[in-house]
Amino acid sequence: MPHDHPDHPHALLPPDPALRVKALETILTEKGLIDPAALEEIIDTYQNRIGPQNGARVVARAWSDPEFRAALLADADPVLADLGYYGRQGEHMVVVENTPQQHNMVVCTLCSCYPWPLLGIPPGWYKSDAYRARAVREPRKVLAEFGVTLPPETAVRVWDSTAEVRYLVLPMRPEGTGGMSEEELAALVTRDSMIGTGLAKVPT
Repeated sequence: MPHDHPDHPHALLPPDPALRVKALETILTEKGLIDPAALEEIIDTYQNRIGPQNGARVVARAWSDPEFRAALLADADPVLADLGYYGRQGEHMVVVENTPQQHNMVVCTLCSCYPWPLLGIPPGWYKSDAYRARAVREPRKVLAEFGVTLPPETAVRVWDSTAEVRYLVLPMRPEGTGGMSEEELAALVTRDSMIGTGLAKVPT
């Protein structure tokens, strides 16, 4: 049966991803399989109450507290659990540190495993086939497309997240931030810098 046959389920859905999601939500609601109010609550939670600000707080503390940083790098799970960052998609965390010698980058080549409690909902590009394939094959080119150009002497290591282990990048602390508070430091930490496709912001 051709892919675009009118009897094929995919033919019932619009081509635009956002419209496809809305159409699926409508169909599932009409069938009584989901509660729209509950779905909105989940989305609101991950967009407004759980998100990159959590990961940014962790990074800022690691920049400010050497003992915390050492514990985080040695065994992240109990450290993050103590801060309340655990649960669905937040288990089996490993934190990898960027240095002048090595830049780390995270991908999930099989699906879109991602540390939701620390970074919120994964961005669309993280789930795309192009990113999942090219991040492993040509990481420097992908980084350049994100605006990250590294010195030739800096190695790039790509970490493949799975259901068994998820990664968070600890970006390098920007220069000129010696007297800043953890709150001020957290404002410099971007979601992309914790995936490895970006760098922490430089203070103005």
